Amino acid sequence: MSRIATLITNQFEDVEYTEPAKGFGEAGNEIVTIEKQAGSKVIGKQGDAEVTIDQGIDDVKPEDFDALFIPGGFSPDQLREDERFVQFAKHFMDENKPVFAICHGPQLLITAKSLEGRTATGYKSIKVDMEYAGVDYKDEEVVVCGNQLVTSRQPDDIPAFINKSLEVLGQ
Repeated sequence: MSRIATLITNQFEDVEYTEPAKGFGEAGNEIVTIEKQAGSKVIGKQGDAEVTIDQGIDDVKPEDFDALFIPGGFSPDQLREDERFVQFAKHFMDENKPVFAICHGPQLLITAKSLEGRTATGYKSIKVDMEYAGVDYKDEEVVVCGNQLVTSRQPDDIPAFINKSLEVLGQ
């Protein structure tokens, strides 16, 4: 079982959180949601999902987690405004710990300056941003780089995203 840190705030893409979280949980992993303050509620941009935050960013250390999950939507763009979330994500990339980012999730990794020289994908509107960050961008449903970084483009890619993420975790 792995302990998976999930960086999330309002306007996340509902199914890009709910479906992977369900898949990771069913495989026996612990999903810990992290935002600015524990106990707060964040709502998906479709209004279909509401998540109660488990831990505040000031109350966690990346060393206490085995992997990082970044759902898409507008959430990653908002989180990257706060250096605490950027540094938290950067730790996983620097330490070669598993990172699972879907759709706009790589935006947080771009701000962490952690994607240069890596192969990845993301939503088509951030393709140029990823390329400027030094990514070898692939328009594929799921891309695994170095058995560490798992990225996908959009909600249709979720089943492949879950499967490859669990493979990286050895499950």
